[in-house]
Amino acid sequence: MPTVHPIVTKKKIRFEIQNISPSSLGLVPTMGALHKGHLSLIDQSTIENELTVVSLFVNPTQFNNDEDLKHYPNTMDQDLIKLMAYGKKLLVFTPTTNEIYGSGITAKKFDLMGLDQSMEGKSRPNHFQGVATVIQILMDIIQPNKMYLGEKDFQQLQIIRLIKQQLQWNTKIIACPTIRESNGLAMSSRNIKLSQDLRIQSQSIYRSLLYAKKAIETCPIHLIKREVTKTINQLPNLKLDYFEIVEPKTLTPISKAQKGQSYRGCIAVYARHIRLIDNIEIHY
Repeated sequence: MPTVHPIVTKKKIRFEIQNISPSSLGLVPTMGALHKGHLSLIDQSTIENELTVVSLFVNPTQFNNDEDLKHYPNTMDQDLIKLMAYGKKLLVFTPTTNEIYGSGITAKKFDLMGLDQSMEGKSRPNHFQGVATVIQILMDIIQPNKMYLGEKDFQQLQIIRLIKQQLQWNTKIIACPTIRESNGLAMSSRNIKLSQDLRIQSQSIYRSLLYAKKAIETCPIHLIKREVTKTINQLPNLKLDYFEIVEPKTLTPISKAQKGQSYRGCIAVYARHIRLIDNIEIHY
């Protein structure tokens, strides 16, 4: 079956972009294992830009667990088939680790202003240094007018916004809404590893966020957190990693909500060995 032709080298992707010389260029950075969430980002980019680059690269420096990296889903052939529909609106960049990092596979050190100290950063040390490193490398290579990121990875989104300001990228960051399965589960590349039983139990993640969104009107934060913890941990194959209600810009967990303010409820749950994250906007 024919597929799109992936581009592996920095030199080649730069040549193709310069050859097309698009009036506007979008970038959708991914680690592959594409699902409808990814495709929604690509859809928006291809509508808004003459040309879009989709990167498929599993970035080793953002994994603090070698087993997690080893077992991260690899569906390259299926990904390329899914991207066929976009035709000439798309270039697909599939670099090797050596092409991105050369001989030294190490993350740079960014001043993330404390945005990496809670939630994902606390559970996955140095994760966001790896994320920031690969995004900077991709930005240097592609130099897009717009970059499209999903709100599902809200902490990551806020950190990349910070890096944009610090490095003064002339690129607009477009945040796209979380795409969900019919049962409310946020779409993730890791979902393909869920058994039917785990998929059913994992519905409680989004339900817990919906509960928090409503409960904040009448219930103290510490009681909301207690109820979410109980709801998740009472299920036989789920274990709560964290649940926080945070101030969106600083990602600082709050202990008391203020009238007229907006927050984010952020959650991470282990479904056996599969780690799932989600978030929701909360108004008080």
